[in-house]
Amino acid sequence: MKRLLFVLTIVCAVTAFSANLFAADFNLSIPLPLTGKQAKFGELMKRSYEIAAEEINAKGGIKKQKLVLSFEDSGAKPETARAIVEKLIDVKKQPVIVGEYTSACAKAVAAVAEERKTPYLVVASADDDITKQKYKYVFRQNQVNSHYGDGVASYLKEVAKPKTMAILYESSAFGTSGAEAMVKDAAALGIKVVLKEKYEAGALDFKPILSKVKKENPDVLYMISYVMDASLLMKQIKELRIDLKLFAGGAAGFAIPEFIGNAKDAANYVISATLWTQKLNYPGAKEYAEKYKKKYGDYPSYHGASAYSAMFVMKDALERAKDWTQDKIRDAMKATNLKTAFGPIKFEDKEGYQNQNFMDTFVIQVQKGEFETIWPKQYKSKDYIYPIPAWKDRK
Repeated sequence: MKRLLFVLTIVCAVTAFSANLFAADFNLSIPLPLTGKQAKFGELMKRSYEIAAEEINAKGGIKKQKLVLSFEDSGAKPETARAIVEKLIDVKKQPVIVGEYTSACAKAVAAVAEERKTPYLVVASADDDITKQKYKYVFRQNQVNSHYGDGVASYLKEVAKPKTMAILYESSAFGTSGAEAMVKDAAALGIKVVLKEKYEAGALDFKPILSKVKKENPDVLYMISYVMDASLLMKQIKELRIDLKLFAGGAAGFAIPEFIGNAKDAANYVISATLWTQKLNYPGAKEYAEKYKKKYGDYPSYHGASAYSAMFVMKDALERAKDWTQDKIRDAMKATNLKTAFGPIKFEDKEGYQNQNFMDTFVIQVQKGEFETIWPKQYKSKDYIYPIPAWKDRK
């Protein structure tokens, strides 16, 4: 009986300690595309948010409050994303919004957040307009589309030195703004754009548009696509035996592991813009990447790294805020100056943007079925391969 009482006493003590470890819960619901064509990105980001929350709670949470995440499926539909966020702010009284993936959804969420004077942290949506609306409550930690291609532009200038370029892009806000940004970069580099064509996402046959590319025979084909389109484009480029000096992607679908998995050997030698790689010397980057790989079998893309780091940006802002009213959280976010696994985060007003984080961009290349960082030189994990071999010469 004495032993039983002792055991019960210990159990009660442990239970009491666990109950008092966190004073309360901080509930954060995040809108993401968890079904539909962009679900891969939503899943990757959801996993990364969860990894960060586990780490934050293991170290005492946020001001001794446990960070409890939940997720709402927007299906990548702006009207659904808007309705979700209206509910979170108006009904659940959530004082801050984080998340979404597509630029169209982020635009819808940003409009609601600004209207309700609720801070909104954009994590992976790149359309320039999102932080060009003079919004006071909208913050973005990922780079803008106009700068996504900075690393690629530098690579073209210093290495490839092409004379001509074709641009294919999907007709989304992300694709359109990315294409316009590359047109400007090409002009600055003296590259003639011989073809600029948009397409509807989810097309099953790119051969008509690729036949135009083959006819023009540019030095470089630059493509802005999500993952299924990116994979199919490269498969059909291989089928048509289109031999150019370089195939390049504008991040998104060209920068995630599924691109290699879907396109198979057609992905080899393709370069892509990216905002992050697991080999960068950012604090916690390698540890996060290895943890993600151990749990899910592959390294995350920049979308995951940004989502993971967003939780630490929020923790930092919430712990610095004088209170957890919307305006005080907004003030704390504005003063953010933090080094994360995604890179340094500091929200600035410049170049016509408001509350925008500016960061380096990189170039990755698929080599032997794996992403390697090739540019800028100081960040390289492998040397670049250029010019790329013709299809008939590939093993």
